[in-house]
Amino acid sequence: MAASVGANAAASDSQSPASPVPSMDSPTIQYSMIMHHLIGDKRPVKDLNPAVMGGLPVPLKSDDQKMIERGMESCAFKSVLACVGGFVLGGAFGVFTAGIDTNVGFDPKDPMRTPTAREVLKDMGQRGMSYAKNFAIVGAMFSCTECIIESHRGVSDWKNAVYSGCVTGGAIGFRAGLKAGVLGCGGFAAFSAAIEYYLR
Repeated sequence: MAASVGANAAASDSQSPASPVPSMDSPTIQYSMIMHHLIGDKRPVKDLNPAVMGGLPVPLKSDDQKMIERGMESCAFKSVLACVGGFVLGGAFGVFTAGIDTNVGFDPKDPMRTPTAREVLKDMGQRGMSYAKNFAIVGAMFSCTECIIESHRGVSDWKNAVYSGCVTGGAIGFRAGLKAGVLGCGGFAAFSAAIEYYLR
């Protein structure tokens, strides 16, 4: 009985088809190819349109808007803006320093006379206007030179402010001589570097 069962099993094994063996000619999927299609160069580029991604659609800019943006990014606009800001800041600083100065409105020819309110206000206005003009000139020069240097270098970093501070301080100091110009260049450059280091 056992012999017949073994013979039947051997016969069934001989009649069963052979197990499939993978051929070397069949194409195989490589891991590197999958990675190229997932995160490599062959990855399909998706449309990043905000409307497709569920966000708000961004309208295309008109020619007028582009022209306004170019104007606001120009060196002339930045210089004018810095000039106006320096004028306002300088005027406020001048009025403040005049308000805490005890000698405002006093006449050196008659120091014992008490100045009137009109004389005090006039002196405060003159000092505020003087500070405003100086701050406006410095702000316009610094902003213009920084914009020109940044456009020439093509890089926006702290060196632009240092170079611009040196040019501005040197131009202001050279009116009093070469030594004053060199000191002004170094002082403005160091101050600009400190401000840039603090802001960045």
